[in-house]
Amino acid sequence: MMQFPALPFLAAILSLTTLAFAQPKPRARDLGVPFDGTPGPNNAITDVIGVEVGNSTLISGSGKLKVGEGPVRTGVTAIHPRGRNANDSVFGAWFTLNGNGEMTGTTWLEDSGFLNGPILITNTHSVGVVRDAVIAWKVKRGDPDIEGYWWSLPVVAETWDGFLNDINGFHVKPEHVFHALDSAHGGPVEEGNVGGGTGMICNEFKGGIGTSSRVLDPKAGGYSVGVLVQCNYGSRAELRIAGVPVGKEIPEHPAYGKDVGSIIIVVATDAPLIPTQLKRLARRASLGLGRDGSYSGDGSGDIFVSFSTANPKAASSKGVRDLKMLPNDSLDPLFLATVQATEEAIVNAMVAAQTMTGIDGHTAIALPHDRLREVLKKYNRLAK
Repeated sequence: MMQFPALPFLAAILSLTTLAFAQPKPRARDLGVPFDGTPGPNNAITDVIGVEVGNSTLISGSGKLKVGEGPVRTGVTAIHPRGRNANDSVFGAWFTLNGNGEMTGTTWLEDSGFLNGPILITNTHSVGVVRDAVIAWKVKRGDPDIEGYWWSLPVVAETWDGFLNDINGFHVKPEHVFHALDSAHGGPVEEGNVGGGTGMICNEFKGGIGTSSRVLDPKAGGYSVGVLVQCNYGSRAELRIAGVPVGKEIPEHPAYGKDVGSIIIVVATDAPLIPTQLKRLARRASLGLGRDGSYSGDGSGDIFVSFSTANPKAASSKGVRDLKMLPNDSLDPLFLATVQATEEAIVNAMVAAQTMTGIDGHTAIALPHDRLREVLKKYNRLAK
């Protein structure tokens, strides 16, 4: 586990960010995990042009839990559909596979079909402060709407990190949200123990943030689909990677011994889709999740949101808008790309994550890379 001395917040964040860029982590494909489909240049949600991702990662303390003092293993992840400096809504939709979780702002997203502003992901008990901080960030940066109001219903989602983190200590503060929003960038995306995924566990291995992308064949339009996950779900025994029962082959040191947790999935595309089509796209994330062994247990909050960066200025309040959309019978390649990118993003999160010890000595072990390769080879699924 990475340990950091007691530094001022910004210095600690800068250290984390520098470390993430200076020491690239291996990804699932680097280990020989075979996946179908063609990824984009970064194999990340940022391959959808305009999308930016930022993190605030909070790691401090060790030993026995003292509520309000730590240990702290948490954070915030921010996704800007059109970049942090844009003020243009995107068409969006959401879907819940199992509802034991929270994603704010979805009532208006469902009714209006528009996603206005960034998507934030954090821990369960920090949803409120993150939501309020997003509004404060927007007020600080932008002008009111045409009627003179600063009006916002942010989309903020969560998974529970209380096995490792002092979740009732409320360590996520507005300045951490501001940092995640302001530091967002395109290009490679940090994975594993970062941002909202810092204290998360996936299939009883260390989990966290993961991402992947697919680029469609030019005959299918050449569109991009990108997925980002905060994975914190599943039991060890059900984990499958590339169709192989990896969880049963590596049963040592499970975190809970049962299915516990949730997953948030964000799906982005540059294909011209309207909200009803984006709802269909969001549903397909379920199939990628299932490929990795999830059965969406009763205690799991499996909540997905999707958006399209096509049709700029569609939310303008004046005049008739001319829109573009794909016909429904052209959506199959996008559905398949979503399934493939979701499957890979989850595995990337586990491959990037590092063993972490949190409150009261609770430990979530990293997915061992050497053992993973051995298991894939045993089943004739090792790509290289």
